[in-house]
Amino acid sequence: MFCASIKLHLKILKMKKAIIWLSNPPVTGPSTILALRFMAGGVFFWEGILKFVYVNQGLGRFTKLGFPMPELTANFVATTEIIGGLFLLFGLFTRFTALYFIAEMIVAILSTKISLYLGTSPLPLPPAPPKMGIWAVLHEIRSDYAQLLVCVFLLIEGAGRSSIDALLKSRAALLQRNS
Repeated sequence: MFCASIKLHLKILKMKKAIIWLSNPPVTGPSTILALRFMAGGVFFWEGILKFVYVNQGLGRFTKLGFPMPELTANFVATTEIIGGLFLLFGLFTRFTALYFIAEMIVAILSTKISLYLGTSPLPLPPAPPKMGIWAVLHEIRSDYAQLLVCVFLLIEGAGRSSIDALLKSRAALLQRNS
């Protein structure tokens, strides 16, 4: 009983440390991080909109891939891509958003690229060779890979100086000094 209590306490401490780390991103990075935020945030933003505008990008795609409750899933993913894309563009809640998008990109890669490799994808094959196998996967994964790595970078480095995260952190420091 005592050991279980200690283990639970240690898990809670680790969770608190993770939340503190996520909610206190570094904001001293170069202003050029803005370019990476614009790239990733812009792509997530317009891909979210596309999922609502074109059924084959939203509901149709999630249905073909066999996701449970495809309409709910497609709408949820589209909404989070629009909101999260805006968060990245403005540099707000950057680490939380990047972590969410890392998970999303891993799911996207696993749910689409394995079947492409095996030649069993329910989605249309690429329009030009290679149409299946490792070279098809490497060709088709390029934007997913770029989005994933930019989000990993933003998770580690934060939004940089030109961000709302930096503004909020400097305002909090100012309030703390004045109190």
